[in-house]
Amino acid sequence: MKKFVIGAGLAAATFVAASPAAAQMDPETSWTGFYVGGRAGYSWQPNDNDERVGFDTNRDGNFNDTVTTATGANAFSPGFCGGLALTSARGAGCRADKNALEYAAVAGFDYQIGNAIVVGAVVDYGNSNVNDYLSGFSTTPANYTLSRGLRGVGTLRARAGYAFNLFTPEPSTLVYATGGGAYGRVRNRFTTTNTTNTFTNPNGSDARTEAWKDNVWGYTYGGGIEQKIGRFSIGAQYLFTALRDNDYTVNVAGGPAGNPFIRANAAGTQLNRQFRDFARHSVTVSTTYRF
Repeated sequence: MKKFVIGAGLAAATFVAASPAAAQMDPETSWTGFYVGGRAGYSWQPNDNDERVGFDTNRDGNFNDTVTTATGANAFSPGFCGGLALTSARGAGCRADKNALEYAAVAGFDYQIGNAIVVGAVVDYGNSNVNDYLSGFSTTPANYTLSRGLRGVGTLRARAGYAFNLFTPEPSTLVYATGGGAYGRVRNRFTTTNTTNTFTNPNGSDARTEAWKDNVWGYTYGGGIEQKIGRFSIGAQYLFTALRDNDYTVNVAGGPAGNPFIRANAAGTQLNRQFRDFARHSVTVSTTYRF
């Protein structure tokens, strides 16, 4: 993440050095210049009630198999839910995904072209404690829940907009579009009411007691509005962010001979999420100081 922030700063500094006129512009009347600040708001996740747990029973790398009982019946016929299982029975329902507050520190550089066009780059890093749950239910009965939580999250974005004079003689109101790359620290966890089989993470550790932490990358895009007041500016912004979280699998093995998880392969069945992107919407307000 340090390279992420340093790279953004170097890029902005190079842009400034190549634009000597920028240093001569008054930050109280022009958008050109560096700024720092923060943003805070709320993050929520898209509806994922149709998500299912994927199974690879023959260990061929494809998670589209059906786990079957000795009679050939679907062992997961009770179904799935895009939430946290409340009991071992599907009929008891699930708790919804956890949405949360979001906050981040922000730094960037804008360059005003003429009287109205503003382009720039911005980097931010902060936190959003959203949690995404997925549960499956077997006929035994038992539940199997995959949960992932987003901890640190950052973006490196370009932005371009149009400035106009809504409240002042100068073009101090800016509407803009933004987009770029995103980074996140994700913690995956696994829980189950099945006490018969063994459940291991990709590194062989017990999936029921040890979380799987990973650094993931993705993309983000959105837009916003910003109002400059002297050297300060306040704004509101919407972002959609999707992080590709596709490395986490749980291996289910052991248990009685011939049980559904080892019927196709004695090494066990691997399971994972079918929706690999950890996505969220966010709306935040910001305050920045312009140099």
